[in-house]
Amino acid sequence: MANNIHPTAIIDKTVKLGDNITIAPFCHLYGNVTLGDNCNLRSHVIIGGNTKIGKNNNFFPFCNIGESPQDLKFNNEESLLEIGNDNVFRENVTIHSGTTLGNKHTAQHNITKIGNNCLFMVGSHVAHDCIIEDHVILANNATLAGHVYIGKHTIIGGLSAVKQFIRIGEHAIIGGMSGVESDVIPYALVMGERASLAGINLIGLKRRNFSRIEINNIKKAYDILFSKSTVNTENFSNKVENISQTFSNDKNINKITEFISTGEQNPICKPKDYNSSK
Repeated sequence: MANNIHPTAIIDKTVKLGDNITIAPFCHLYGNVTLGDNCNLRSHVIIGGNTKIGKNNNFFPFCNIGESPQDLKFNNEESLLEIGNDNVFRENVTIHSGTTLGNKHTAQHNITKIGNNCLFMVGSHVAHDCIIEDHVILANNATLAGHVYIGKHTIIGGLSAVKQFIRIGEHAIIGGMSGVESDVIPYALVMGERASLAGINLIGLKRRNFSRIEINNIKKAYDILFSKSTVNTENFSNKVENISQTFSNDKNINKITEFISTGEQNPICKPKDYNSSK
């Protein structure tokens, strides 16, 4: 189908458009932008830079997508943004392209990357070099600093901020108004001004049809890792080895142990009263 482009929209000749695209008044597309089929741009959307966008994406007014990084080290090197399919970007969302330093968790450089079926609510921000997997939700005014990795099916609550270089595992949930300064294991519930671990994402797991056995095993593994009774008597790495052996055939627990074992720089987010120095 033909594209529906309002006459007040400004689209540079370098921009490549798919089919059945709607571009409302006062939008501006410039630079090396590719926009896939069936995308819908409400009024006053700006998309620029080296940005590749897939199909069926919906951009609400005043989104600013693909601008250069807010990084003082950025020196106009190659800087890319890649967005998948079926995402929704609500009003005033900002997403910046990548830098040379990249994302160490995925070994990707010069690129910010967003998967499929994500929802970015009003005023949310994705900084340079972030890698966001599928089915992620950023609530209103949630903010990701640079080089952050977000696993699939994760929810970041409103007004929350994630520190640079942090990893958040899949199926985790971050409560509103939280400051995340440590890596968050998969399936976790985290909250607080200086965020701490508060349990597992029980409601989210049920909504995503995890079985009772799967949820019980995740809960048991959590209890082993963060038991108050062993906080000062058992080394945390020993606890990780314990659950790895106890649940060796459980794919969900394997994801937790793999997540912990592959962390190189950041501490793991633990319960507020977990004060082990081991």
